[in-house]
Amino acid sequence: MDGLDRIDLRILAELVLDARASQIELAEKVGLSPTACARRIRHLEETGVIRGYRVDLEPSALGLVTTVVVTITLEKQSEDYLAAFEAAIARCPDVVSCHLMSGSDDYHLQVIARDIADFERIHKQHLSRMPGVARIHSSFAMREVVRRTIPETALRG
Repeated sequence: MDGLDRIDLRILAELVLDARASQIELAEKVGLSPTACARRIRHLEETGVIRGYRVDLEPSALGLVTTVVVTITLEKQSEDYLAAFEAAIARCPDVVSCHLMSGSDDYHLQVIARDIADFERIHKQHLSRMPGVARIHSSFAMREVVRRTIPETALRG
């Protein structure tokens, strides 16, 4: 939180709740003029604190009702293997997140699919063809309990 003061944190907290809030609404909520608020938001964007603005879609509204957590273990953990896998997984359109891990698994992925048959397609056409993969383990989520973009405690000043 270096360089972020209480007002910056309040702006960020309000944007997390409603990224479409107008400059006037946001300024009123944080106690600034619209101009000062806009200047702070622009600074937060320019410094990379705010990475962008996105629509939070409901997957089931698009027919995506199956969330799968996939762990991947590579044959080797060399730079070449890691780079090849990461380039390939970035091109896989069904993967919504991928994290390089410490511990026994190399990567944790989240995949959202229409159903088990759709996940089977993703597994056959994409995941099993990734370079350097030694093992794939898939777990099916029963339901989502919590989803946040950032921990709420990070925005308390």
